[in-house]
Amino acid sequence: MTSVEGLLQAVAGFVVADVDLAAEPAAAAAARQSLDDSGLLLVGEMHGARENPLLARALMRAFGITRLALEWDEDLAPGIEAFLATGTLADHWLLWSGDGRITAGHLAVLAERATAGPLEVILFDGAIGPEWDWSDCDKAMARRLLAAAPAGTRTLAVAGNAHTPTSPIELGIPMGAWLRRQRPGVREIRINYGSGWYYNTQPCRFTPDGAPPRQIRLHQDHGLLVLDLPTAEEAIVPHRSERWPPPAPTTP
Repeated sequence: MTSVEGLLQAVAGFVVADVDLAAEPAAAAAARQSLDDSGLLLVGEMHGARENPLLARALMRAFGITRLALEWDEDLAPGIEAFLATGTLADHWLLWSGDGRITAGHLAVLAERATAGPLEVILFDGAIGPEWDWSDCDKAMARRLLAAAPAGTRTLAVAGNAHTPTSPIELGIPMGAWLRRQRPGVREIRINYGSGWYYNTQPCRFTPDGAPPRQIRLHQDHGLLVLDLPTAEEAIVPHRSERWPPPAPTTP
């Protein structure tokens, strides 16, 4: 998808449908406890699956959440606010990275949720200094999210699944671990994709690890919250082939 007009057509054609989510009582209780204790519930996704925004919507409905935080650049906030108010979308170079975090389905779900009732959208990615490493980037995302989602509120925060673990990983200290230092009760839901396709700068395929799940199910696995998705479809992702990010303007 390379044009705003085409993207808006794809948004209009996306069917926002209910997901048949089965939540085991213990897992649902743990998710509610995360919201009660920390004001946050994290969801770790693989960017570029069509079902991702529908799963986020299902969790919002299941747990009465009206605040959605996304791993989108904060500079897109004015454009998204205008889209929700008017249905128009201003062109912006940050829409077109093609990594799958922004999809036609996300925009369709945001519009549907805004029409259904109160909705607050938080965008917590953003620019950082050139000397910062991966952990610093995630620390900055955590700081933006904490500033926009005060304790006592209830926010579903969706990010790539390398950013949502609440303990250090091989890459460093992820956003979830930084959040846990300030909000000790925060929990992560990890989406388990059984099979199918996703789009991250190009079409990619999920490689099944064992028997695929049979239903969309929120459950606990060795103390971790897991959301099973039996199969995924490739999302419609805005992606332009020219250099991204664009080069900085030169000074004459």
